[in-house]
Amino acid sequence: MPVVRSGRGRRGAAVALAEPVDGVDRVLGPSGLPELLRAADTVVLSVPGTAETHAMIGEPELKLMQRTAFLINIARGSVVDEAALLLALREGRIAGAALDVFTEEPLPPASPFWDLPNVIMTPHIAGEPAGCAERVVTQVFADNLARFQSGRPLHNVVDLGRGY
Repeated sequence: MPVVRSGRGRRGAAVALAEPVDGVDRVLGPSGLPELLRAADTVVLSVPGTAETHAMIGEPELKLMQRTAFLINIARGSVVDEAALLLALREGRIAGAALDVFTEEPLPPASPFWDLPNVIMTPHIAGEPAGCAERVVTQVFADNLARFQSGRPLHNVVDLGRGY
């Protein structure tokens, strides 16, 4: 059950998916985050780091999670209140976390996250598929260059107002 900024699924379908996706029965907007946190076994954060998402997971949100739940942050360090997460992990209020981003990077050697047995840490590039860099240059950049030269709209344009 994903939570998306708009609360809409693919092609703008309100709180439902326009096309079936295995394992996804509905899509929630931001107001549905508490419902998701209460129900989820695993919470995966994949959001941009913006003012809107800053500390979106803090003490209140962590208290909603099941004791058996895991938090996975592959977004930005700023989206999680690290002090609240550290406390939740130490107290066993959630089962564990997998983190590849932190507020301060690289993570300082003195960080308590290094010593937690219920935390898995990976480098932020850990999930890059083989050939990704080549594909970005040969497909995305080359296509956008041709579009720019011909005056056509570009793909993947950053919305400076939203910050992503």
